[in-house]
Amino acid sequence: MKKQVYNPYLPLYEYIPDGEPHVFDGRLYVYGSHDQFGAFNFCHNDYVTWSAPVDDLSDWKYEGIILKKNEDPDNKNSRKDLYAPDVTRFKDGKYYIYYAYNFTGKVGVARSDKPTGPFTFLGHVRYNDGTEIGTRRKDIFYFDPGVLTDDDGRVFLYVGFGPDHFFPQIRPGLKADGCYCLELADDMMTVINNPVKVLDKKGKADPSFEGHEFFEASSIRKINNIYYLVYSSIQGHELCYATSSSPFGPFKFGGTIISSGDVGLDGRKKKDAVYPLGNNHGGIAKVLDDYYIFYHRHTNFTNTDRQGLAEKIKIEKDGSIKQVETTSCGLNNGPLLGKGIYPASICSSLIPKEGNVFYPFFKLWFKKKTKTYITQYGKDSDFKETQFIANVKNGCLIGYKYFDLTNTRKISLSISGRGKGKISLGFSEKGKTETSAFFCSSSKSQTKVSFEIKGRKDRESLYFFFDIKGKINVFDVGFE
Repeated sequence: MKKQVYNPYLPLYEYIPDGEPHVFDGRLYVYGSHDQFGAFNFCHNDYVTWSAPVDDLSDWKYEGIILKKNEDPDNKNSRKDLYAPDVTRFKDGKYYIYYAYNFTGKVGVARSDKPTGPFTFLGHVRYNDGTEIGTRRKDIFYFDPGVLTDDDGRVFLYVGFGPDHFFPQIRPGLKADGCYCLELADDMMTVINNPVKVLDKKGKADPSFEGHEFFEASSIRKINNIYYLVYSSIQGHELCYATSSSPFGPFKFGGTIISSGDVGLDGRKKKDAVYPLGNNHGGIAKVLDDYYIFYHRHTNFTNTDRQGLAEKIKIEKDGSIKQVETTSCGLNNGPLLGKGIYPASICSSLIPKEGNVFYPFFKLWFKKKTKTYITQYGKDSDFKETQFIANVKNGCLIGYKYFDLTNTRKISLSISGRGKGKISLGFSEKGKTETSAFFCSSSKSQTKVSFEIKGRKDRESLYFFFDIKGKINVFDVGFE
């Protein structure tokens, strides 16, 4: 690692959720949908990709637009948004990207000679009689495609949806009852089998899935001859997995890999989530000898401004994966150095006094003034890192995992706003605080609040506790 990398691993002006990581020829590529900061819908921008060399996951490179919304002839006016995609390299050496747009139930495919695109529209996935999937009467509602080219060259597409309530966006007559596996012909478009349901929705699933039934976000990998189907459960905020010895199942429930609020980890309840909750989507990548789970977080007090995160995971000898915690250090392969200045928005915990909730789908501007959340100055794609934590109020907790503080003697926060009171620093979420500082801020100009420390270790979590009147914004965390 030549330099440090933290979560989110891409520049803070970039909003790429639903990350599907794939290694091609010595580089790790992340394909995802592309949220537009401040938009009223998910996935409003064209697809782009970023990549990093497998031996330096801090060195991310913007590869540009790989597929425009209007590349699909069904979307020439660009009014439909491109939802979560996945990419595979076929035995012909070409790259294929599969995507759904809005809630049409159809799946498109585009092809490129390079993992960086540009991808050219090839067609819509279809049954062997030529009918496009998702268009038949009483057809399956196909959504969130995940794709795998197996060791023998066969290609499997995993698609589906399993809400536990009525979804008015879905075209009447389509079945949204779980995840299905489709095998594709060598043309990469034609389904050559009857769709096989591999995961059931809530109310129909095996009891072992109870509380973690399939909702959306199919992501498929083959690891040590075991098929791992990662998915977003009915809880929304967590990524779970199921395993099978066959691409067609049966799949057995494995457990939760990660929750964006650490719900379920060490018995943590939803009401005690460490970060605001929302939907989740991601996949597994093996990078050199390590495995990682990619997932996302929500910002701007909405469900539709999401950013990619990643954590290292371990696949045990028996094939199981234990739930991992959300951290600030992510891909850094260890704690961040307690030296220099970091954006406050890389926090792994953001807990207001009233606790965290599921972020709303629609932007509730009338509530934003009263909520604590991460946001930015400027518009989408300004290519400037101006993120900060807004409306920090009394009783709020902001936390970071992890930092190496062996040579750190002072920690500071850069703040602004109209507020006064005490900020305390501790090294555990529920433990005692070690030091406190008083402040009084009355303007938009930033001021610094500092804390002296000593005798800390090489792997420390940081927690700031706010006992204040008014509200402030927090911009940076500094270390000396």
